[in-house]
Amino acid sequence: MARSEARPVVTLRSTAGTGQSYATRKSRRNNPDRLVLRKFDPAVGRHVLFREER
Repeated sequence: MARSEARPVVTLRSTAGTGQSYATRKSRRNNPDRLVLRKFDPAVGRHVLFREER
């Protein structure tokens, strides 16, 4: 099965400035704007906001 363009892989980069990143998929139809998730940053040792990079 081919990968769908409706659910692309996006990179989430830490807002704490540590360079930590996560890769995930998102639905372009349901979330057309940039994704922001609160995830754990091991360099800081706590949860911080991760924003979608393009």
